[in-house]
Amino acid sequence: MTLAELENAKAESLKEIAAAADAAAIEALRVKYVGRNGSIPALIKAMKDVPKEERPAFGKAVQAWRAEVEAALAAKGGGAGPSEKEVDADLTLPGRWWGLGVKHPLSRVIEESAAIFARLGFTVADGPELENRFNNFTALNTPEHHPSQDRTDTFWFGEDCLLRTQTSPVQIRTMMENKPPIRVICPGRTYRRDTTDATHSANFHQIEGLYVDTKPVSLADLKSVLAYFAKEMMGDGVTVRFRPHFFPFTEPSVEVDFTCHVCKGKGCNVCKQSGWIEVAGAGMVDPRVFGHVGYDAEKVSGYAFGFGVERIAMIKYGIPDIRWLYENDVRFLNQLG
Repeated sequence: MTLAELENAKAESLKEIAAAADAAAIEALRVKYVGRNGSIPALIKAMKDVPKEERPAFGKAVQAWRAEVEAALAAKGGGAGPSEKEVDADLTLPGRWWGLGVKHPLSRVIEESAAIFARLGFTVADGPELENRFNNFTALNTPEHHPSQDRTDTFWFGEDCLLRTQTSPVQIRTMMENKPPIRVICPGRTYRRDTTDATHSANFHQIEGLYVDTKPVSLADLKSVLAYFAKEMMGDGVTVRFRPHFFPFTEPSVEVDFTCHVCKGKGCNVCKQSGWIEVAGAGMVDPRVFGHVGYDAEKVSGYAFGFGVERIAMIKYGIPDIRWLYENDVRFLNQLG
């Protein structure tokens, strides 16, 4: 096609578009001229056969033709717009229902836990995920030789900057900024170099609790709070037990177990026939921790506890692999809807 023939074809196409009387005619002309197999795309594909010296002028003319045709179609209500079938659609019909999304199991456990502890007078405290050595280790009575301070266990950035290994630093910040009584829970993301099996991840979530008061606080108070939490989170019939343990920041310290929610304490594969599932660590706040935050250990007392959100979610919803919580597989999430 010569430039003169191209100009004649352009004039003819614009005349046809101007004369189009309905949506069907406009759509037919769109397909004829600018559709995938239309006249103009065919000319663009055939550019390789045009003499090299004529290609610039010819290509410019083809693009100008395409622009004018698209503008004319748009003015008539066509262009690359809806087909006749779409134009004739009944717009009063309801839209397609795609269904509602569901909350992630970790978000559900955090929100439910916050609501449970709120009924006991606890408020939510938050803090940064990037911490310093004092808040994350020193103030929590963690010795310098403790394995958790090693670079193979913790994500360090320099000598005094790290990704927090627990949400306990939020408790330190809260005590340093407030006077007793304090009753807070500290949910949040934490980080450790631990991907040993299906129950461990390099990042995970914790909820830690702290109660400090000038009135006497005892392990009995701690046990009553955790017993209430266990019942509200796992259902009726769940009880708690304390086992002696060691944590640098509490004294005395205990491991906290819940009766297995599957077998109700009778013994099954989930609890390894013991009837109990380890859930949390807890204890009375060590007096040396009070000293680090400026409290008089002779005048205050309190307890602290902490548990993994993933651990609760895996127990509550029967999830066997922690990695499922981070793969964002909609098929998995929808099962918990």
